[in-house]
Amino acid sequence: MKAAKTIVSVLVILQAGFLGVWKLQHTLDKERAELREERDYVLLSSAKLVKAVSLEYAPLMADFYWTRVVQFYGNKHVRGDANLEELWPLLDITTTLDPNLIVAYRFGAIFLSQRAPGGAGRPDLAVQLLQRGIKANPDYWRLYEDLGFVYYMDMKDYRKAAQAFEEGSKNPKALIWMKVMAAKIAAEGQSFRTSYFLWNDVYTTTTDPQIKENAKWHLQLLQAEEDCRQLDRLADEYEKRFGHRAKRVSELEEAGMLRGPVRDPLGYVYVFDENGKAALNPKSPLVEKQKYQEHFR
Repeated sequence: MKAAKTIVSVLVILQAGFLGVWKLQHTLDKERAELREERDYVLLSSAKLVKAVSLEYAPLMADFYWTRVVQFYGNKHVRGDANLEELWPLLDITTTLDPNLIVAYRFGAIFLSQRAPGGAGRPDLAVQLLQRGIKANPDYWRLYEDLGFVYYMDMKDYRKAAQAFEEGSKNPKALIWMKVMAAKIAAEGQSFRTSYFLWNDVYTTTTDPQIKENAKWHLQLLQAEEDCRQLDRLADEYEKRFGHRAKRVSELEEAGMLRGPVRDPLGYVYVFDENGKAALNPKSPLVEKQKYQEHFR
């Protein structure tokens, strides 16, 4: 009986001991995590300090910090976390360590300029980053393209967009469409063809799968918007001819105004809404993408 009581007492003591050790370890882990966060913040707020202590290893450290940028953005993007405040300090350090790390300027600008939660929603910082990149790498004309893209797509500043494309076109290595793009934007502002061309260039040149996917659905939505505009024009003509608004797209076919069903980029037939305006088919997956885009405008 005494032996049994002794065993129970030992088990109670051990359990209490394990609980105490667990609590102690949990406290230590929490304190270490807070210390790491504080240390990270100190480093993140002092790009010049990191540059100074890196010495000849600065380019290697730049690669390390660029990896942190990609991981930070990727983790936030997967979780749908719109808090990307640390993105700029990380990019600041990366490009301070290695002013010639082109990928940090190009992809970093996209991460910064996109609306939340896809990006930081800070096109102003994207412009600042790209201007820094241009100053350090004046012969790399693609940075002017990226600058023009941010002005055009995210800031709707068509004058500055045209100027960026025009300045980049002066580089002998720049493709001829840079000058054409400058002229088109200066004359037309925003247009379907210009927007489509720019997003298609992002889609075909990027190597990042997330950016490629983002460009892909932008292209699909642009095409859908243009299709709906064309259908609305036909619907206006139909109303002039017959005195009433078509309720179904098929009525335009029956009137000989369309050769067949008009489908969105995913193959779903367009419809007319209750106001007689062309719209995506409710069954099309692009509807969710459209709502997502409109929510963050």
